[in-house]
Amino acid sequence: MRPRMIPTEDASARKREIEEKLKQEQDQLSFIRENLDKSNQLTKSMVSILSSFESRLMQLENSIIPVHKQTENLQRLQENVDKTLSCLDHVISYYHVAKETDKIIKEGPAGRLDEYLACIAKIQKAVEYFQDNNPDSPELNTVKARFEKGKELLEAEFRSLLTRYSKPVPPILILDAIGTDEDLEVQEEVVLEHLPEAALQDIICISAWLVEYGRNQDFMNVYYQIRSSQLDRSIKGLKEHFRKNSASSGVLYSPAVPIKRKDTPTKKPPKRPGHDLDLRVRHVSDALNEKHGAAAGKDDMLDVEIDSYIHCISAFVKLAQSEYALLTEIIPEHHQKKTFDSLIQEALDSLMLEGEGIVSAARRATLRHDYSAVLTIFPILRHLKQTKPEFDTTLQGTAASTKNKLPTLITSMETVGAKALEEFADSIKNDPDKEYNMPKDGTVHELTSNAILFLQQLLDFQETAGAMLASQVLGDTYNIPLDPRETSSSASSYSSLEFSRKLLSTYICKVLGNLQLNLLSKSKVYEDSALSAIFLHNNYNYILKSLEKSELIQLVAVTQKRAESSYRELIKEQIKIYQQSWVKVTDYLNDRNMPMFQPGTKLKDKERQMIKDKFKGFNDGLEELCKIQKVWAIPDKEQRDAIRQAQKKVVSEAYRAFLNRYANISFTKNPEKYHKYRPDQVEEMIEKLFDTSA
Repeated sequence: MRPRMIPTEDASARKREIEEKLKQEQDQLSFIRENLDKSNQLTKSMVSILSSFESRLMQLENSIIPVHKQTENLQRLQENVDKTLSCLDHVISYYHVAKETDKIIKEGPAGRLDEYLACIAKIQKAVEYFQDNNPDSPELNTVKARFEKGKELLEAEFRSLLTRYSKPVPPILILDAIGTDEDLEVQEEVVLEHLPEAALQDIICISAWLVEYGRNQDFMNVYYQIRSSQLDRSIKGLKEHFRKNSASSGVLYSPAVPIKRKDTPTKKPPKRPGHDLDLRVRHVSDALNEKHGAAAGKDDMLDVEIDSYIHCISAFVKLAQSEYALLTEIIPEHHQKKTFDSLIQEALDSLMLEGEGIVSAARRATLRHDYSAVLTIFPILRHLKQTKPEFDTTLQGTAASTKNKLPTLITSMETVGAKALEEFADSIKNDPDKEYNMPKDGTVHELTSNAILFLQQLLDFQETAGAMLASQVLGDTYNIPLDPRETSSSASSYSSLEFSRKLLSTYICKVLGNLQLNLLSKSKVYEDSALSAIFLHNNYNYILKSLEKSELIQLVAVTQKRAESSYRELIKEQIKIYQQSWVKVTDYLNDRNMPMFQPGTKLKDKERQMIKDKFKGFNDGLEELCKIQKVWAIPDKEQRDAIRQAQKKVVSEAYRAFLNRYANISFTKNPEKYHKYRPDQVEEMIEKLFDTSA
């Protein structure tokens, strides 16, 4: 194949195009070469300038560096001089501390505690300086003496503030703190403020300084001594408040009659635990003491003492809690429990001593056979037991001897109370059968009423009395069959509510059994068996009615299911014995050993005399019996009416039948002499039995 031929015109155009491009490239290359030459020239100029600049800098550096070093040395010297002067000033100031602080130290910290503590801080630093740098200098002794003086004045200020501002808590405020107001749905807690806030803050500040810098614990002894005195005075003030209110009111304070406080006339008086102790305590105390000639005023004073003591126990717990809260702000933590233990000792010992006094008084009274004294133990013991959990919490962390004081007192009260209960039961059994002491009208014996009144008090203190008896149960005081749970359990089962209730029931049944035996013995003092029956009837009926009117019957039923029916049977038995006294009267109305008489038949003298004897025997017997039994007494109206009605029915029916048999028989010329009473008159005479007013 032949190669393609390019046209001549196209080749020429192509050539021209290439030539133009070549020319452009050449022009551009020339431009670059020119610029490159210019750049080289500029570079050479710059290098020359830089070389000149470097030379000049070297010359400048050689000139400045020596000057700079010299200046730096001068500045260092200046700083050293300044530091030296400052140190000299600081050291010299320590030599002037004693003189500068002399006036402030002498005037003391009162009213300017912050300034005084700052002054003490200066002295303390001077002491440290001289100890470290010049321990043999006389200035050390001077500042040391000044520091000790300042510390002594701080301790004195601590004592002064506590003494000046520590006051006994007013009794009204204490009563508000321990009392409750039943009308308020939400009880408002009473806060006891022992020290003004400003004084408290100063005391806290001084305490902190003495602990950290003073290295002295003597102030803690000062604290507990002052606060202990105020705690004791607060409780004694409350006690005195009770006495004064009782005296000023004209009526001694009784647990059953709360004082109306003049300071808070619209507010109810405080109600203590055990407040449900009512006037029955006083009544039984009076009744039991009357036998021993005790004065009523003495019982009233005892009521004041009991209620005062109960309030003081509650006050101690509340005040001790408040004291501990205050103490935690002032005393270091690791000294708080020990200081608190010391603080409460005086007041606690005083209360425990008073409690032991009550125990001793009850023990002496029991030895005198004055068993009403145990009634003073019950409300106190119950309150102590109710308060014990809070008491233990308050005394947590104190010494074992402190914590054991209340349990020891409780044990003493339980022991004395149990002994009094036991001896009371024995006294009921062994009360002598004195003829002059027996009621002439066969009414209820004072031994019966006293015993029932005494037992009724146990209803208010069932748990307390049960615990008293339980404390002696291990000594085989009682012989009670225990269920398997009780025999297999620990000693704690003996204080269970169920077991205590069983013990109390057994005790009451024991007293009632002893009373029944004694009454039976006393009834033999009466020569008239009918009066003896009336006496036993009245006493048995009084016991039954008293049991039924109170919860005693339910308590007795715990161990004696048939107690109620047993007393009813005894009452019926005595009524039957009494009714036998009328047999000698009604025997005249029967026909035994009498011949049959026909109306109109002429009677023999012997027969007439037999009829006359019957009339006369009935009339004389009726008159004598009514005269005798009229002065007898049956206090229970229901029983009195029932016995009268039964006797009227028996005698009246027999008398009517007797009159009918001899109505048409002529046995005397003076029938009115023998036929003295109509049947309705006989009934009227019987109706007046057991009625001394008739």
